[in-house]
Amino acid sequence: MEIQQTQANALSHAVAKAIINAPIEKVDIADWLLNLPDAEYQKCSVNHIAAGVTSTYEGQPMSINVEMIGDALVIQHYVATEHGPHYCRMLSQSDVIGKNGRSKVQVLWELKATKIDEHTCEYTNEIHATATPEFLAFIREHNITLAQAAAARQSASDLHNQEETPLFAKSIALKALTGKYGI
Repeated sequence: MEIQQTQANALSHAVAKAIINAPIEKVDIADWLLNLPDAEYQKCSVNHIAAGVTSTYEGQPMSINVEMIGDALVIQHYVATEHGPHYCRMLSQSDVIGKNGRSKVQVLWELKATKIDEHTCEYTNEIHATATPEFLAFIREHNITLAQAAAARQSASDLHNQEETPLFAKSIALKALTGKYGI
């Protein structure tokens, strides 16, 4: 079940952009993401630990990503709610494990390619994190305000997104031009 992000439950919203040095006609973000090898995912951030691809019981494609966001280990269970060559919408009920224990946040990850010219595209990597009822109870139990949790998440998410986005764009371009991974 998707939780709508509001001011009352927003944790972060991070957007980063980079150039994909390939023509839009050759770019297929869904193919790139839903076939992304673990080693390639790890090369896109020092905080990427593991990645794999599976599906839901209903057959929807799913990307499992394990990474550090700030000081928390996050296991993303991204279900592809929309997936095409130039846009993917991935929704996860993510496990977050930190020094105070374990909880869940909802993460919406949007990956977009927009044509710039005949040879390049702009890649947008957009991440929205939303507090779940479980997360709100967790922070109350640990005397952490939503504002404190959101500030920490926003800072960590911005840093993480700025690091991975140009490397994702480079990997997408390589896959578009050669059919292979290997940045």
